[in-house]
Amino acid sequence: MAQMSRRAFAVAALSTLALAAPGVTAAARPRRAATEMRGMWLATVSNRDWPSRTGLSASAQRKELTALFDKAVDYRLNTVMFQVRPTADSFWPSPHEPWSQYLTGTQGKNPGWDPLGTAVEEAHARGLHLHAWFNPYRIANHTDPGKLVASHPARKHPDWVVPYGGKLYYNPGIPAVRAFVEQAILDAVAKYPVDAVHFDDYFYPYPVAGQTFDDDDAFDTHGGDFSSRAAWRRDNIDKLVTETAAGIRKLRPGTRFGISPFAVWRNATTDSRGSDTKAGVETYDDLYADTRKWVQKNWIDYVVPQVYWQIGNAAADYAKVVDWWAGVAKGSGTRLYIGEALYRAGAAGAPSAWQDPAELSRHLTLAAPYTQVGGHVYFAAQDVAADPIGALSRVVADHYRQSALPPS
Repeated sequence: MAQMSRRAFAVAALSTLALAAPGVTAAARPRRAATEMRGMWLATVSNRDWPSRTGLSASAQRKELTALFDKAVDYRLNTVMFQVRPTADSFWPSPHEPWSQYLTGTQGKNPGWDPLGTAVEEAHARGLHLHAWFNPYRIANHTDPGKLVASHPARKHPDWVVPYGGKLYYNPGIPAVRAFVEQAILDAVAKYPVDAVHFDDYFYPYPVAGQTFDDDDAFDTHGGDFSSRAAWRRDNIDKLVTETAAGIRKLRPGTRFGISPFAVWRNATTDSRGSDTKAGVETYDDLYADTRKWVQKNWIDYVVPQVYWQIGNAAADYAKVVDWWAGVAKGSGTRLYIGEALYRAGAAGAPSAWQDPAELSRHLTLAAPYTQVGGHVYFAAQDVAADPIGALSRVVADHYRQSALPPS
Protein backbone atom coordinates (compact mmCIF):
# COMPACT_ATOMS: atom_id res chain seq x y z
CA MET A 1 0.00 0.00 0.00
CA ALA A 2 1.47 3.37 -1.06
CA GLN A 3 0.56 5.05 2.20
CA MET A 4 2.07 2.44 4.52
CA SER A 5 5.21 4.35 5.44
CA ARG A 6 3.18 7.47 6.14
CA ARG A 7 0.66 5.47 8.17
CA ALA A 8 3.40 3.72 10.15
CA PHE A 9 4.95 7.09 10.95
CA ALA A 10 1.56 8.46 12.03
CA VAL A 11 0.86 5.47 14.27
CA ALA A 12 4.24 5.75 15.98
CA ALA A 13 3.94 9.50 16.45
CA LEU A 14 0.40 9.36 17.75
CA SER A 15 1.16 6.50 20.11
CA THR A 16 4.06 8.50 21.53
CA LEU A 17 1.87 11.55 21.98
CA ALA A 18 -0.82 9.47 23.68
CA LEU A 19 1.65 8.05 26.18
CA ALA A 20 3.29 11.43 26.74
CA ALA A 21 0.02 13.24 27.46
CA PRO A 22 -0.34 14.45 31.05
CA GLY A 23 -1.69 11.72 33.27
CA VAL A 24 -1.68 9.06 30.51
CA THR A 25 0.69 6.15 31.07
CA ALA A 26 0.67 2.51 30.07
CA ALA A 27 0.03 1.58 33.68
CA ALA A 28 -2.91 3.97 33.84
CA ARG A 29 -4.79 2.38 30.96
CA PRO A 30 -7.63 1.57 30.71
CA ARG A 31 -8.57 5.10 31.71
CA ARG A 32 -11.97 5.91 33.16
CA ALA A 33 -12.46 2.17 33.63
CA ALA A 34 -15.15 2.72 36.26
CA THR A 35 -17.59 4.06 33.63
CA GLU A 36 -17.13 4.15 29.87
CA MET A 37 -19.02 3.17 26.75
CA ARG A 38 -18.02 -0.24 25.44
CA GLY A 39 -20.73 -1.06 22.97
CA MET A 40 -21.57 -3.23 20.00
CA TRP A 41 -24.17 -2.85 17.29
CA LEU A 42 -26.41 -5.87 16.74
CA ALA A 43 -27.85 -5.53 13.23
CA THR A 44 -30.95 -7.42 12.16
CA VAL A 45 -31.48 -5.96 8.66
CA SER A 46 -31.06 -8.75 6.11
CA ASN A 47 -30.19 -11.03 9.07
CA ARG A 48 -26.76 -9.39 9.22
CA ASP A 49 -26.04 -10.41 12.84
CA TRP A 50 -29.23 -12.01 14.11
CA PRO A 51 -31.21 -14.20 13.63
CA SER A 52 -28.73 -16.20 11.59
CA ARG A 53 -31.55 -16.99 9.17
CA THR A 54 -35.30 -16.56 8.99
CA GLY A 55 -37.73 -19.19 10.21
CA LEU A 56 -35.85 -20.43 13.27
CA SER A 57 -37.99 -21.46 16.22
CA ALA A 58 -38.54 -18.95 18.99
CA SER A 59 -36.27 -20.93 21.30
CA ALA A 60 -33.49 -21.08 18.69
CA GLN A 61 -33.75 -17.34 18.03
CA ARG A 62 -33.58 -16.61 21.74
CA LYS A 63 -30.59 -18.91 22.17
CA GLU A 64 -28.70 -17.14 19.37
CA LEU A 65 -29.54 -13.73 20.82
CA THR A 66 -28.42 -14.52 24.34
CA ALA A 67 -25.24 -16.11 22.99
CA LEU A 68 -24.35 -12.77 21.39
CA PHE A 69 -25.05 -11.01 24.68
CA ASP A 70 -22.78 -13.51 26.44
CA LYS A 71 -20.03 -12.74 23.92
CA ALA A 72 -20.38 -9.05 24.71
CA VAL A 73 -19.89 -9.82 28.39
CA ASP A 74 -16.91 -12.08 27.63
CA TYR A 75 -15.17 -9.14 25.91
CA ARG A 76 -16.03 -6.81 28.80
CA LEU A 77 -18.45 -4.79 26.69
CA ASN A 78 -21.39 -3.21 28.49
CA THR A 79 -23.90 -1.93 25.91
CA VAL A 80 -25.78 -3.41 22.96
CA MET A 81 -27.39 -1.30 20.22
CA PHE A 82 -30.13 -3.73 19.15
CA GLN A 83 -31.78 -3.01 15.78
CA VAL A 84 -35.53 -3.37 16.35
CA ARG A 85 -36.99 -1.42 13.39
CA PRO A 86 -34.72 -2.03 10.39
CA THR A 87 -37.23 -1.57 7.54
CA ALA A 88 -40.43 0.07 8.81
CA ASP A 89 -41.20 -3.15 10.65
CA SER A 90 -41.07 -4.36 14.22
CA PHE A 91 -39.24 -6.69 16.57
CA TRP A 92 -41.93 -6.24 19.21
CA PRO A 93 -45.75 -6.50 19.02
CA SER A 94 -46.41 -3.06 17.55
CA PRO A 95 -49.90 -1.73 16.85
CA HIS A 96 -48.42 0.47 14.12
CA GLU A 97 -46.17 -1.72 11.97
CA PRO A 98 -45.90 -5.38 10.96
CA TRP A 99 -43.66 -8.01 12.48
CA SER A 100 -40.31 -8.05 10.69
CA GLN A 101 -39.76 -10.52 7.88
CA TYR A 102 -36.27 -11.10 9.24
CA LEU A 103 -37.76 -13.19 12.05
CA THR A 104 -40.02 -15.65 10.24
CA GLY A 105 -39.36 -14.96 6.57
CA THR A 106 -42.88 -13.55 6.21
CA GLN A 107 -43.59 -9.93 6.99
CA GLY A 108 -46.43 -9.60 9.50
CA LYS A 109 -46.16 -13.15 10.84
CA ASN A 110 -46.04 -13.41 14.63
CA PRO A 111 -42.76 -15.11 15.66
CA GLY A 112 -44.32 -16.43 18.85
CA TRP A 113 -42.28 -14.35 21.25
CA ASP A 114 -41.24 -10.76 21.98
CA PRO A 115 -37.63 -10.20 20.90
CA LEU A 116 -37.32 -6.64 22.21
CA GLY A 117 -38.91 -7.42 25.56
CA THR A 118 -36.70 -10.46 25.93
CA ALA A 119 -33.60 -8.53 24.85
CA VAL A 120 -34.16 -5.88 27.51
CA GLU A 121 -34.58 -8.52 30.22
CA GLU A 122 -31.63 -10.64 29.14
CA ALA A 123 -29.32 -7.66 28.67
CA HIS A 124 -30.14 -6.21 32.06
CA ALA A 125 -29.70 -9.62 33.69
CA ARG A 126 -26.12 -9.57 32.40
CA GLY A 127 -25.39 -5.99 33.45
CA LEU A 128 -25.63 -4.77 29.84
CA HIS A 129 -27.49 -1.64 28.74
CA LEU A 130 -29.89 -2.10 25.84
CA HIS A 131 -30.24 0.73 23.32
CA ALA A 132 -33.18 0.18 20.96
CA TRP A 133 -31.96 0.99 17.44
CA PHE A 134 -34.44 2.35 14.89
CA ASN A 135 -34.07 3.25 11.21
CA PRO A 136 -36.54 6.11 10.68
CA TYR A 137 -37.34 6.18 6.95
CA ARG A 138 -36.25 2.98 5.18
CA ILE A 139 -39.27 0.86 4.16
CA ALA A 140 -37.78 -1.93 2.07
CA ASN A 141 -34.64 -3.04 0.29
CA HIS A 142 -36.63 -3.33 -2.95
CA THR A 143 -38.99 -1.05 -4.89
CA ASP A 144 -42.15 -3.19 -5.12
CA PRO A 145 -44.87 -2.07 -2.67
CA GLY A 146 -46.77 -5.23 -3.60
CA LYS A 147 -44.20 -7.27 -1.70
CA LEU A 148 -45.18 -5.55 1.54
CA VAL A 149 -47.84 -7.12 3.72
CA ALA A 150 -51.30 -5.80 2.76
CA SER A 151 -51.73 -4.04 6.10
CA HIS A 152 -48.43 -2.15 5.80
CA PRO A 153 -48.78 1.62 6.34
CA ALA A 154 -46.78 2.21 3.15
CA ARG A 155 -49.49 0.44 1.16
CA LYS A 156 -52.24 2.33 2.94
CA HIS A 157 -50.47 5.64 2.24
CA PRO A 158 -48.71 5.27 -1.13
CA ASP A 159 -48.27 9.05 -1.26
CA TRP A 160 -45.83 8.71 1.66
CA VAL A 161 -43.46 6.49 -0.33
CA VAL A 162 -40.50 7.39 -2.56
CA PRO A 163 -38.63 4.72 -4.56
CA TYR A 164 -34.93 5.55 -4.81
CA GLY A 165 -31.74 3.64 -5.42
CA GLY A 166 -33.49 0.27 -5.56
CA LYS A 167 -35.24 0.79 -2.23
CA LEU A 168 -38.42 2.28 -0.80
CA TYR A 169 -38.35 5.17 1.66
CA TYR A 170 -40.85 7.20 3.60
CA ASN A 171 -40.70 10.84 2.52
CA PRO A 172 -39.21 12.89 5.39
CA GLY A 173 -40.82 16.06 3.96
CA ILE A 174 -44.39 15.02 4.79
CA PRO A 175 -45.37 16.02 8.35
CA ALA A 176 -47.74 13.05 8.66
CA VAL A 177 -44.84 10.72 7.90
CA ARG A 178 -42.71 12.26 10.60
CA ALA A 179 -45.55 12.00 13.12
CA PHE A 180 -46.13 8.36 12.21
CA VAL A 181 -42.44 7.44 12.45
CA GLU A 182 -42.19 9.07 15.85
CA GLN A 183 -45.35 7.31 17.01
CA ALA A 184 -43.99 3.92 15.91
CA ILE A 185 -40.67 4.50 17.70
CA LEU A 186 -42.17 5.89 20.88
CA ASP A 187 -44.48 2.88 21.22
CA ALA A 188 -41.39 0.83 22.11
CA VAL A 189 -40.18 3.48 24.55
CA ALA A 190 -43.57 3.46 26.30
CA LYS A 191 -43.62 -0.34 26.61
CA TYR A 192 -40.04 -1.25 27.52
CA PRO A 193 -37.41 0.10 29.93
CA VAL A 194 -34.82 0.58 27.20
CA ASP A 195 -31.75 2.49 28.29
CA ALA A 196 -31.67 4.59 25.12
CA VAL A 197 -33.16 5.16 21.70
CA HIS A 198 -30.58 4.93 18.93
CA PHE A 199 -30.58 6.11 15.30
CA ASP A 200 -27.91 5.19 12.77
CA ASP A 201 -26.68 7.22 9.78
CA TYR A 202 -29.69 6.92 7.47
CA PHE A 203 -31.85 10.04 7.15
CA TYR A 204 -32.36 11.16 3.58
CA PRO A 205 -30.79 8.30 1.60
CA TYR A 206 -27.18 8.25 0.50
CA PRO A 207 -26.86 9.76 -2.99
CA VAL A 208 -27.14 7.45 -5.99
CA ALA A 209 -25.53 8.74 -9.19
CA GLY A 210 -28.02 9.70 -11.86
CA GLN A 211 -31.07 9.43 -9.59
CA THR A 212 -33.23 12.08 -7.93
CA PHE A 213 -35.15 11.69 -4.69
CA ASP A 214 -38.60 12.77 -5.84
CA ASP A 215 -40.04 15.00 -3.15
CA ASP A 216 -41.29 17.74 -5.50
CA ASP A 217 -44.90 17.61 -4.31
CA ALA A 218 -43.92 17.70 -0.65
CA PHE A 219 -41.55 20.61 -1.23
CA ASP A 220 -44.22 22.53 -3.16
CA THR A 221 -46.68 21.97 -0.30
CA HIS A 222 -44.46 22.40 2.74
CA GLY A 223 -41.25 24.12 1.64
CA GLY A 224 -42.41 27.64 0.91
CA ASP A 225 -40.74 29.24 3.93
CA PHE A 226 -37.26 27.99 3.07
CA SER A 227 -34.52 29.49 0.95
CA SER A 228 -33.72 26.17 -0.72
CA ARG A 229 -34.82 22.57 -0.89
CA ALA A 230 -31.66 21.61 1.01
CA ALA A 231 -32.53 23.93 3.90
CA TRP A 232 -36.06 22.52 3.99
CA ARG A 233 -34.77 18.94 4.02
CA ARG A 234 -32.40 19.71 6.89
CA ASP A 235 -35.25 21.27 8.82
CA ASN A 236 -37.32 18.12 8.31
CA ILE A 237 -34.57 16.03 9.89
CA ASP A 238 -33.99 18.58 12.65
CA LYS A 239 -37.68 18.29 13.55
CA LEU A 240 -37.46 14.49 13.65
CA VAL A 241 -34.54 14.73 16.06
CA THR A 242 -35.99 17.36 18.39
CA GLU A 243 -39.49 15.87 18.44
CA THR A 244 -38.20 12.35 19.10
CA ALA A 245 -36.04 13.67 21.93
CA ALA A 246 -39.01 15.46 23.47
CA GLY A 247 -41.18 12.36 23.17
CA ILE A 248 -38.59 10.20 24.92
CA ARG A 249 -38.24 12.69 27.78
CA LYS A 250 -42.00 12.81 28.22
CA LEU A 251 -42.62 9.06 28.15
CA ARG A 252 -39.59 7.76 30.02
CA PRO A 253 -37.43 10.41 31.71
CA GLY A 254 -33.85 9.30 32.02
CA THR A 255 -33.88 7.26 28.82
CA ARG A 256 -31.22 8.66 26.54
CA PHE A 257 -31.24 9.45 22.83
CA GLY A 258 -28.18 8.89 20.67
CA ILE A 259 -27.31 9.02 16.98
CA SER A 260 -24.51 7.35 15.03
CA PRO A 261 -23.87 9.43 11.91
CA PHE A 262 -21.49 9.04 9.03
CA ALA A 263 -18.42 10.68 10.52
CA VAL A 264 -17.85 13.58 8.10
CA TRP A 265 -20.18 16.53 8.64
CA ARG A 266 -18.47 18.62 5.95
CA ASN A 267 -14.98 18.68 4.52
CA ALA A 268 -12.96 21.78 5.37
CA THR A 269 -12.70 22.54 1.66
CA THR A 270 -16.50 22.90 1.65
CA ASP A 271 -16.80 24.70 4.98
CA SER A 272 -13.96 26.04 7.12
CA ARG A 273 -15.73 24.60 10.18
CA GLY A 274 -15.48 21.10 8.72
CA SER A 275 -12.91 18.37 9.19
CA ASP A 276 -9.58 18.02 7.39
CA THR A 277 -10.96 15.28 5.17
CA LYS A 278 -11.72 14.58 1.52
CA ALA A 279 -14.77 12.39 2.03
CA GLY A 280 -17.06 11.69 -0.90
CA VAL A 281 -20.14 12.09 1.32
CA GLU A 282 -20.88 14.99 3.68
CA THR A 283 -23.84 14.50 5.99
CA TYR A 284 -24.87 18.16 5.92
CA ASP A 285 -25.09 18.31 2.13
CA ASP A 286 -25.90 14.73 1.10
CA LEU A 287 -28.00 13.26 3.92
CA TYR A 288 -29.38 16.64 5.09
CA ALA A 289 -28.31 15.77 8.62
CA ASP A 290 -26.75 18.71 10.47
CA THR A 291 -24.97 16.47 12.93
CA ARG A 292 -22.66 19.21 14.20
CA LYS A 293 -25.64 21.34 15.22
CA TRP A 294 -27.35 18.48 17.02
CA VAL A 295 -24.28 18.01 19.20
CA GLN A 296 -23.54 21.66 19.85
CA LYS A 297 -27.16 22.45 20.71
CA ASN A 298 -27.31 19.34 22.93
CA TRP A 299 -30.39 18.06 21.12
CA ILE A 300 -29.13 14.50 21.64
CA ASP A 301 -27.56 12.86 24.67
CA TYR A 302 -24.75 11.15 22.82
CA VAL A 303 -23.21 10.89 19.36
CA VAL A 304 -21.28 7.95 17.90
CA PRO A 305 -19.66 9.07 14.64
CA GLN A 306 -18.79 6.07 12.49
CA VAL A 307 -15.04 6.65 12.20
CA TYR A 308 -14.56 3.59 10.03
CA TRP A 309 -11.13 4.50 8.63
CA GLN A 310 -7.63 3.55 9.65
CA ILE A 311 -5.08 5.89 11.12
CA GLY A 312 -3.44 7.70 8.21
CA ASN A 313 -6.25 7.14 5.69
CA ALA A 314 -5.68 9.64 2.89
CA ALA A 315 -9.30 10.75 2.51
CA ALA A 316 -10.39 10.53 6.15
CA ASP A 317 -7.65 9.94 8.71
CA TYR A 318 -9.00 8.37 11.91
CA ALA A 319 -6.78 10.70 13.92
CA LYS A 320 -8.05 13.86 12.24
CA VAL A 321 -11.71 12.82 12.40
CA VAL A 322 -11.56 11.97 16.11
CA ASP A 323 -9.81 15.28 16.81
CA TRP A 324 -12.54 17.19 14.93
CA TRP A 325 -15.37 15.47 16.80
CA ALA A 326 -13.67 16.07 20.15
CA GLY A 327 -13.62 19.77 19.31
CA VAL A 328 -17.30 19.73 18.33
CA ALA A 329 -18.34 17.92 21.50
CA LYS A 330 -16.24 20.07 23.84
CA GLY A 331 -18.51 21.99 26.18
CA SER A 332 -21.68 20.80 24.44
CA GLY A 333 -23.18 18.49 27.03
CA THR A 334 -23.46 15.78 24.35
CA ARG A 335 -21.35 12.74 25.10
CA LEU A 336 -18.99 11.51 22.40
CA TYR A 337 -18.27 7.86 21.68
CA ILE A 338 -16.36 6.62 18.63
CA GLY A 339 -17.81 4.07 16.23
CA GLU A 340 -15.20 1.45 15.31
CA ALA A 341 -15.06 -0.71 12.18
CA LEU A 342 -14.34 -4.08 13.77
CA TYR A 343 -15.90 -5.66 10.67
CA ARG A 344 -12.94 -4.43 8.60
CA ALA A 345 -10.34 -6.20 10.75
CA GLY A 346 -8.94 -9.00 8.61
CA ALA A 347 -11.59 -8.49 5.92
CA ALA A 348 -10.70 -9.48 2.38
CA GLY A 349 -9.99 -6.36 0.34
CA ALA A 350 -9.61 -4.08 3.36
CA PRO A 351 -6.49 -1.85 3.38
CA SER A 352 -3.38 -3.46 4.79
CA ALA A 353 -3.69 -1.55 8.06
CA TRP A 354 -6.81 -3.59 8.81
CA GLN A 355 -4.89 -6.85 8.44
CA ASP A 356 -2.93 -5.89 11.57
CA PRO A 357 -4.69 -7.06 14.78
CA ALA A 358 -3.25 -4.03 16.58
CA GLU A 359 -4.96 -1.36 14.43
CA LEU A 360 -8.08 -1.10 16.60
CA SER A 361 -6.05 -1.02 19.78
CA ARG A 362 -4.10 1.90 18.34
CA HIS A 363 -7.41 3.69 17.84
CA LEU A 364 -8.17 3.50 21.54
CA THR A 365 -4.64 4.60 22.41
CA LEU A 366 -4.99 7.59 20.11
CA ALA A 367 -8.40 8.56 21.54
CA ALA A 368 -7.39 8.12 25.18
CA PRO A 369 -5.99 11.66 25.77
CA TYR A 370 -9.25 13.27 24.58
CA THR A 371 -11.39 13.85 27.64
CA GLN A 372 -14.42 14.26 25.38
CA VAL A 373 -14.17 10.65 24.15
CA GLY A 374 -16.15 8.54 26.58
CA GLY A 375 -15.78 5.17 24.90
CA HIS A 376 -16.14 3.15 21.72
CA VAL A 377 -18.80 1.10 19.90
CA TYR A 378 -17.97 -1.80 17.59
CA PHE A 379 -19.68 -2.86 14.36
CA ALA A 380 -20.96 -5.45 14.67
CA ALA A 381 -22.12 -8.37 16.85
CA GLN A 382 -21.11 -11.26 14.59
CA ASP A 383 -17.66 -9.71 14.25
CA VAL A 384 -17.44 -9.47 18.03
CA ALA A 385 -18.40 -13.14 18.28
CA ALA A 386 -15.94 -14.30 15.59
CA ASP A 387 -13.06 -11.85 16.22
CA PRO A 388 -11.35 -13.37 13.17
CA ILE A 389 -7.82 -11.96 13.57
CA GLY A 390 -8.00 -11.21 17.29
CA ALA A 391 -8.38 -7.44 16.93
CA LEU A 392 -10.99 -7.20 19.68
CA SER A 393 -9.03 -9.55 21.91
CA ARG A 394 -6.09 -7.19 21.50
CA VAL A 395 -8.32 -4.25 22.52
CA VAL A 396 -9.41 -6.14 25.63
CA ALA A 397 -5.85 -7.03 26.57
CA ASP A 398 -4.59 -3.49 26.06
CA HIS A 399 -7.53 -1.40 27.26
CA TYR A 400 -10.30 -3.44 28.90
CA ARG A 401 -8.39 -5.25 31.64
CA GLN A 402 -11.18 -4.40 34.07
CA SER A 403 -14.94 -4.30 33.60
CA ALA A 404 -16.59 -0.90 33.26
CA LEU A 405 -20.09 0.31 34.03
CA PRO A 406 -22.08 1.62 31.06
CA PRO A 407 -22.69 5.37 30.97
CA SER A 408 -26.03 6.46 32.36
